[in-house]
Amino acid sequence: MDDVWIRPLEPYDTDEAAAVWWRSRHAQDSQLPPAIHTEEQVRGWFAEVLLPDGQSWVAMDDGRIVAVLTLDGDDLDQLYVDPEVAGQGVGSTLVDLAKDLRPGGLALWTFQSNTRAQEFYRRHGFTEVRRTDGADNEERVPDVRMVWGAHPERLESSA
Repeated sequence: MDDVWIRPLEPYDTDEAAAVWWRSRHAQDSQLPPAIHTEEQVRGWFAEVLLPDGQSWVAMDDGRIVAVLTLDGDDLDQLYVDPEVAGQGVGSTLVDLAKDLRPGGLALWTFQSNTRAQEFYRRHGFTEVRRTDGADNEERVPDVRMVWGAHPERLESSA
């Protein structure tokens, strides 16, 4: 995708950005557990939590949102790409943005079942530092902590 434009999440974006998140989570070949919140709750979360935080970006292609990135401190908290454009470099572009914004290092959680995401992040220089049984995440599903660019112990413990 050559003409992708990345910009901060705006108030008028929240429903469309939430829809990208939802489609990605529920794609036919998704390796993610089903969302535990309703689609309406996810839209509210985008509008009431992610937008005011000011750390979310959207990737635009031909006037539509095709991906969403959220940083939470040094955590790459959300990275979702519309299934229709997955594998075309949008996610890589957003990871590069996250690295530029957090040159001191990044950390993230991904589900153990999401082996495609783990491989994607490994290709971008992230390394696994911990696995859990999922007791501390909303879904209660085993997850993996990965870090990039910092001393792992600095980012490893952040939840």
